[in-house]
Amino acid sequence: MNLLMTFIQKAIGQGVAILFGATGEIVTEKSGNLNLGIPGIMYMGGISGLMGAFFYENGNENPNGFIGLLIALFATLIASALGGLIYSFLTITLRANQNVVGLALTTFGVGFGNFFGGSISKLAGGVGQISVQTTAAAFRAKIPGLSAIPVIGDLLFSYGFLTYLSVILAVCMTYFLKKTRRGLNLRAVGESPATADAAGINVSKYKYIATVTGAAIAGLGGLYFVMEYLGGTWSNNGFGDRGWLAIALVILALWNPDHAIWGSFLFGGLYILYIYLPGLTRATQELCKMLPYVVTIIVLVITSKRNKQENQPPASLGEAYFREDR
Repeated sequence: MNLLMTFIQKAIGQGVAILFGATGEIVTEKSGNLNLGIPGIMYMGGISGLMGAFFYENGNENPNGFIGLLIALFATLIASALGGLIYSFLTITLRANQNVVGLALTTFGVGFGNFFGGSISKLAGGVGQISVQTTAAAFRAKIPGLSAIPVIGDLLFSYGFLTYLSVILAVCMTYFLKKTRRGLNLRAVGESPATADAAGINVSKYKYIATVTGAAIAGLGGLYFVMEYLGGTWSNNGFGDRGWLAIALVILALWNPDHAIWGSFLFGGLYILYIYLPGLTRATQELCKMLPYVVTIIVLVITSKRNKQENQPPASLGEAYFREDR
């Protein structure tokens, strides 16, 4: 029983960063943009938040964890939104290839994170010595009272606020996309930008806002990973393939943020399953790590055969819109 509880908690912990990334990418893809730069943006968001907290804590004798939290949040949102803005400018305004720009952004973001992570490590006294414990403690604070409830407390109320924020954002984005006029306009842009343009919807504006907003949400996944999951430390290339898992989760969730909630925890469980299976060799461990992608492929095949419109990607996904071709 204890082992199962531990596994569920660890699966949730693994899944939160993936959920942030998937929610942000779903919002982006609903506009018709395919942002493969999400993994890099998560790196940018994570290191920017850590840098903000690091310089705040090292510039104050008695740093306040709540202030450090706000600074880290602000730095993350600015850096990740900037990444989304760069992607938008290149693909929407300059009409560059979305796949090329996205992959270049991922390469840049990973390098950006590793470079500044190493630089801050040297400032802190050596590689691996980054520590923003005061700010990290604020991020990891549990819900008072409720977290002390036996069994249920550990399972449901023992996480930092970013864990709950990831679920709240996914639910809010679902409501926005399905129940609001602006959400319907955004979906119209993703399905048929020419039709949306003819109806008076500013296609470029919606694409810009959706992509920048999606990038900001994805960046929170990087902040979660360094602050809540790692406890305020940095490890070069420590994100692994979580950014790519977030993109894969978009397909598993069938472009619905609410589906991404359970999907992220499923991915989190599959991602660490090899740790709880005895007798695995190194090769079979790597095969276990492939399970999230295998599940995604299976879901993709099944939904393609059913051919339900609501389970398909936006019709104009990945395609540049040229108004003069309308």
